[in-house]
Amino acid sequence: MGLLAKPKQFLWVWFIWLGLFYGAWLWLVAGEGLWPEAVAHWPMALAMAIGSYAAGSTPMGGGTVGFPVLVLLFELPASLGRDFSFAIQAIGMTSASIFILARRQPLAWSILKGAMLGSLVGTPLGIFFIAPHVPELWIKLVFAVVWASFGLLHLYRLSEIAGHSGMTEFNENWDFRLGLWIGLLAGATIASVTGVGIDMVLYTALVLICRADLKIAIPTSVVIMSFTSILGVAVKTLPGQGFQAGVFENWLAAAPVVALGAPLGVFIVARIGRKPTLLVVATLCVGQFIWTLFSERAFLGLTGMLMALIAVGGCLAGFERLRKWGAELVGESSNEYGGSSKLTVAESKSS
Repeated sequence: MGLLAKPKQFLWVWFIWLGLFYGAWLWLVAGEGLWPEAVAHWPMALAMAIGSYAAGSTPMGGGTVGFPVLVLLFELPASLGRDFSFAIQAIGMTSASIFILARRQPLAWSILKGAMLGSLVGTPLGIFFIAPHVPELWIKLVFAVVWASFGLLHLYRLSEIAGHSGMTEFNENWDFRLGLWIGLLAGATIASVTGVGIDMVLYTALVLICRADLKIAIPTSVVIMSFTSILGVAVKTLPGQGFQAGVFENWLAAAPVVALGAPLGVFIVARIGRKPTLLVVATLCVGQFIWTLFSERAFLGLTGMLMALIAVGGCLAGFERLRKWGAELVGESSNEYGGSSKLTVAESKSS
């Protein structure tokens, strides 16, 4: 068949998943009489119709929309936004991940495996020992700064990022170690605090260091966020943790939307291209930063707002350093990392 042969797909697995999920959801709303709770929280379902599309078509989880809607629009605690992000992505991102795997889309497997192992350790450590000590205002600011930085990166580097083809692979063990550190650090410091973000960090490493094609980088980011969200939900259900009040009710309303919305984003963006969606989402990321500074201006003051802007600048400087590092590795990998190769999309699909 050759390298360009279309891989066999297993979409029946995804349909089985949908049947199991919707069966469980119907049991909750009909069998357990929770339909009024779902209807009462319909605004979150509407918001996540947009959020789930972004989750499947960009490297930003559904919490990218769910968090600011709950925290900035509905003025609920930031910790609730974090817990909701974990809970809703455990459905939406998992549905999108199963869809991606069933379609045999190319993934950066070495880095992804390392990131999963790192997240397996880092995310629980962050939930237990870091997140409980982060004030509500700082949760908002961490979210606002990271997402604004990510949005700005795409507003001025999108053409370059979207122009990558295939993926630069270094030594497989080196790729695994890179993913391991990303999963460990991002899981402990970003995902555990905001409920999202590990996907964006992994994606950033893929596009800036490995020069990965968006067709590889974005699906890989979806899978790591699904894994981390399921892990976050599992840890949150342990004694002594638990979800914030209101998470389940909002989840009940939005879950049936994201189970289809996130895979729909995966499907549609493959046909219309990723640049338009990334531009819109990047603009929203910058907008939520401005909104956060405005809504918290009384607490932050001029000094706090300047510090937030400096933090965004620091993140952008870090992104540029990663980009430079990636360029150096491509040129020096034959000496330092045992050689490099350019993995094409077709080759990745066949591997």
